[in-house]
Amino acid sequence: MTDITMYSKQWCPYCRAASATLDARNLEYKTIEVTGNHAAFEEMLTKSGRHTVPQIFFGDEHIGGFDDLQQYFRELDHQQRQNT
Repeated sequence: MTDITMYSKQWCPYCRAASATLDARNLEYKTIEVTGNHAAFEEMLTKSGRHTVPQIFFGDEHIGGFDDLQQYFRELDHQQRQNT
């Protein structure tokens, strides 16, 4: 499986929801906390072009935020249902 990285802030409810979504699918991921970490925030901004959290990456593929993650899994589930 591709390495999953999520840029996050502790207080962010969408970050917690994204974590819960990944956990529910038994996916391992690395969380990079950007609160008070200017270098990590700048890295996230450079990679994603977005200022908001969470920002989620599957390898080098930028998935986006929580809503984008939900849409990604909806489409994946739909494809898998059609292939069975």
